[in-house]
Amino acid sequence: MTLNVALLGAGRIGKVHAKAIEATAGAQLFGVADAMVEAADALAKAYGAKVLSIDEIEASSEVNAVIICTPTDTHSDLIERFARAGKAIFCEKPVDLSVDRVRDCLKVVEETNGVLMLGFNRRFDPHFQAVRAEIDAGRIGDVEMVQIVSRDPGAPPPSYIQSSGGIFRDMTIHDFDMARFLLGEEVETVQASASALVNPEIGKLGDFDSASIILTTASGKHCSISNSRRATYGYDQRIEVLGAKGAVSAENQRAVSIEIATADGYLRPPLHDFFMTRYTEAYAAEIAAFVAAVESGTAPSPNGQDGLKALLLAEAALKSIEEKRVVAVSEI
Repeated sequence: MTLNVALLGAGRIGKVHAKAIEATAGAQLFGVADAMVEAADALAKAYGAKVLSIDEIEASSEVNAVIICTPTDTHSDLIERFARAGKAIFCEKPVDLSVDRVRDCLKVVEETNGVLMLGFNRRFDPHFQAVRAEIDAGRIGDVEMVQIVSRDPGAPPPSYIQSSGGIFRDMTIHDFDMARFLLGEEVETVQASASALVNPEIGKLGDFDSASIILTTASGKHCSISNSRRATYGYDQRIEVLGAKGAVSAENQRAVSIEIATADGYLRPPLHDFFMTRYTEAYAAEIAAFVAAVESGTAPSPNGQDGLKALLLAEAALKSIEEKRVVAVSEI
């Protein structure tokens, strides 16, 4: 059986997912919906799909699953709508910027026995998965400390900041999920510090572009996260996990992994320029995992609860900055 997938949103990330669907055995891009008809038409033609409205996708008995790549403020409504329609759902993070709205949405998914997977693509990066595999194999012993460096090459425009929900809900939320993925325990407390060092306009909008966060579990394990909206040297993505018996790390990736040695010294090619190239394999793997879960009838992961828990950490980080103290996640 071929899984017919409809794509909601034909923008940058929609194009990435369309490519992933084409590369996944047992799935095909059946339809594309977008408010920009020209964008939907171009993407549909590229993959032999149909241009459909959201109403048509909802009503179609031929569509088995949807991938939601629309603006964040539409996610929860669309998840509820397609859960009630009996379609399997993959949605880009976050479900919503409001914790209460996310909880209400997940209730609908539960009541309808819906299938929902959240787009935390970094869990599917082969390098980060290899780190998790070493932890699971016991090679480094019990995890004690995790360090995550996640820095963008440049800050987005202020117009994006206004609708993004801020750095913690938009950018750090990936790191919050990765921290949970690597720690193997739920985070109990959050301590954060943040500033606007890159662009003063970001600060005027009430957001930050530079942040440091410490997450601590009930057993005392902790994770430190370093975020910046400006890394002049490229897209900086590194993790290190220290355990009782040793450590395991995943270094930055380059488009070409070579080293040149001359009389001038040692040179290496630049880092990837942004997430679109750095996480190509991860995006393909997460869609393949979604398709496999739908076909086998197993629960997909990461799911809506993972999205909620990451958002709770984002809210705790904001509260920590506002009140200048360590915040318990249970307070949120």
